[in-house]
Amino acid sequence: MLNPFIHWIEAKGVLAPWLFVAIFIVASLLMVWRLEAMSAAGFEGTVLGTLVMPYCSGLGNLLYAFLLGRHGGSGADVMMNSLVNNVTNMTLVLGVPAVILGLNVAEQKNSGDGKKKKSGKTSGSVYQVNRLSLLMTMLAIVFFTGAVWALGSDGTIVFKEGLVLVGLFLFWQLFHVFEVLKQNARQGHSPLGWMFPVDMALLMVGAYGIYVSTDWLVSWVSTLPKCFIKDHQGFFSGWLMVLPNGLLALYYSLRRQPEVVYASQVGDAHVSIPLCIGIFVLYRPMPMPPFFETGIYILLLATFLHLFCVALLGRLPRLAGLALIGAYGWFCWKGLLN
Repeated sequence: MLNPFIHWIEAKGVLAPWLFVAIFIVASLLMVWRLEAMSAAGFEGTVLGTLVMPYCSGLGNLLYAFLLGRHGGSGADVMMNSLVNNVTNMTLVLGVPAVILGLNVAEQKNSGDGKKKKSGKTSGSVYQVNRLSLLMTMLAIVFFTGAVWALGSDGTIVFKEGLVLVGLFLFWQLFHVFEVLKQNARQGHSPLGWMFPVDMALLMVGAYGIYVSTDWLVSWVSTLPKCFIKDHQGFFSGWLMVLPNGLLALYYSLRRQPEVVYASQVGDAHVSIPLCIGIFVLYRPMPMPPFFETGIYILLLATFLHLFCVALLGRLPRLAGLALIGAYGWFCWKGLLN
């Protein structure tokens, strides 16, 4: 059905890749727009960031792993795509808002002096729940990353190990589904209003736009002669697919919702590691790239820094944000040299 439109874009020659990148970004923005509407309808805070957003912001990574697995692409590129996505999320995407606007998950909003006393206890407990949820989600990153490191320490991840990674992710998501159901049962409401089917339909339109653009860009890169972009396809695809995450972080930073900024990036990390890796391995074994262990170590160190700051300070200080940005610069420099 879209073939005439795709052929029309392909006829633009050298502009075609840029137009498909634009489709990818517009489709991602469509999903972000409807996610905000779902947030207003009841999917709030860490629930939105952990359970809903990751599938939308991480959809490009999922499709990349699926397409390369189905078409016999490089497993090393999928691994680098996942590492670049997660390291970028946990260093640059969180570090920049921390330096410019501040990321303080301990902030409590009060609508006025008259309501301060009444709402203080409730605000404090909401903050505690958000902080504990973030800490648990970060610990899951450590656990999942450690599992991938252990399974890939022999140089290859195979089919049965891929089943383990997908199973770990599904168990984690089921845990969050039951948490949402318990929360809705306690509060006596459901976020599934009459607009929910419309939102889901628009999310599917955005998802299809991401699929079409990702499929075309993967095919286009495979036709390129040997060059720097093709040699570092995992890096460049990771940068493209982290753009929705950056937009999410910027948007919710400006909205002064640091818990959503944090939860969306941390939750997206779970989609790349272990789910994307597990999906690829279900098609074919994945050899580890030379930069594998270095990327894993940087990701773990960045996550431990976030754990320390959120647990003890309730925020990410500007100095820590600068350290994360510096670590990301070193990660890119070393990774592209390899």
